[in-house]
Amino acid sequence: MNVEKPLDEKLRVEVIFHLGKTTIREKAEMMFPMWATQGWLQPFRFIDLPEANKEVLETSLRALISPPQET
Repeated sequence: MNVEKPLDEKLRVEVIFHLGKTTIREKAEMMFPMWATQGWLQPFRFIDLPEANKEVLETSLRALISPPQET
């Protein structure tokens, strides 16, 4: 995620974002931040992401990467 000021590494947060028609709301742990030209990029990892949400997340991300071909 892109943040104005970096968050502490290993800080536990709740991440909420929309991906197409899907809303993901899960607990995550912040990882080491990296400076970008306009703020910080801060990776995170989900904590105990339920299998059903993993599948929804994977399906939504795949659709963004390679949308269905129109005929």
